Amino acid sequence: MSSKDWIEKDYYAALGVPKAAPADEIKKAYRRLARESHPDHNPGDARAEERFKAVSEAYAVLGDDAKRREYDEMRSLFSSGAFRRGTRQSGQPGGVPFDVSDLFGGAQAAGGRFGGGNISDLFSSVFSGGGGGAPGPARGRDIETEVALDFDDAVHGVTLPLSLRAPGVCDTCHGDGAKPGTVPRTCPVCHGAGATNRNQGAFSFSEPCRNCQGVGTVVDEKCPECHGTGGVTKTRTLNVRFPAGVADGQRIRLAGRGEPGERGGSAGDLFVHVKVRPDEVFGRTGDDLTLTVPITFAEAVLGTDLRVPTLDGPVTLRVPPGTPSGRILRARGKGVSRRDGQTGDLLVTLDVVVPARISDQARAALETFAEQTPPAAREHLDARVRRFG
Repeated sequence: MSSKDWIEKDYYAALGVPKAAPADEIKKAYRRLARESHPDHNPGDARAEERFKAVSEAYAVLGDDAKRREYDEMRSLFSSGAFRRGTRQSGQPGGVPFDVSDLFGGAQAAGGRFGGGNISDLFSSVFSGGGGGAPGPARGRDIETEVALDFDDAVHGVTLPLSLRAPGVCDTCHGDGAKPGTVPRTCPVCHGAGATNRNQGAFSFSEPCRNCQGVGTVVDEKCPECHGTGGVTKTRTLNVRFPAGVADGQRIRLAGRGEPGERGGSAGDLFVHVKVRPDEVFGRTGDDLTLTVPITFAEAVLGTDLRVPTLDGPVTLRVPPGTPSGRILRARGKGVSRRDGQTGDLLVTLDVVVPARISDQARAALETFAEQTPPAAREHLDARVRRFG
């Protein structure tokens, strides 16, 4: 995106968030809108594709703390009139209004092969006093996607193929934008510098060359695949390794797997948001696995050996006599592996089940048991009951 975009486009409105929105709210809004408008979910819908591009462009700025600060400062300066010189005040004559279009000139088209530029280039251009030069290499934008993993795969780790439809380097011209068999030539206006200088009043501007759009080269015969841009939107398949113990909501960073850079800049990163499908048996709390096991009243009173499942096979736990409902037994080392080589535990919660119906023999046995068992200690409750008659 060009620096002019930072002035003219309201990225907060594009994501539907207020200017003071925290980073988490901005991220949630982006992920929701990106899912709704993603081209894979709206095949052939040009409006959805444009919406997806606008949302992605907005998040590329607002999702980066440094870019967001620069964006806010830039819009604040222009809205306050900080870039108007010699303007008429209080009806006084004279002065030359400052035209924002003079500031940008051809910069709107000068973002390189894939769009780009940043506010630092703009400020150094305005206040350099005639210095400056070609725009330097620009890093490609980061991209994000989401992957759903099975519970077992998240615990043990897994490698999965991941298909992405995102901007990438054109395979036909390898990014230079020229038709195969031809090469770009040096721009005759800027002589390969990518920038030209011009004076306007008290300011001296170094701006991207309008002839070559700041690249320094000119493509005479454009690549038929990318039409001279050097980049195309295409489907890529990557093998992504998800480490053992990856948690729901965790973000995996793949360096250099994002959008390609501009003017020789490095590629952005790919961030994979992990969603873990719930398991039918196990739950998870940090690195510990959780499991609820029902036991009978007799097992709770008399004690028993209980075989329970783990992700690596069954284990036997001892239920001591007189175990109350809700007690937690711990199977050490049967949880999720940590990055330091240690593992969490399996926490087994015992749930004493009371049957809704019992046989006559069982009832008689329970009545005999009740006669021979002292009642539960309820003196502190009985005293409170007696207070109310």
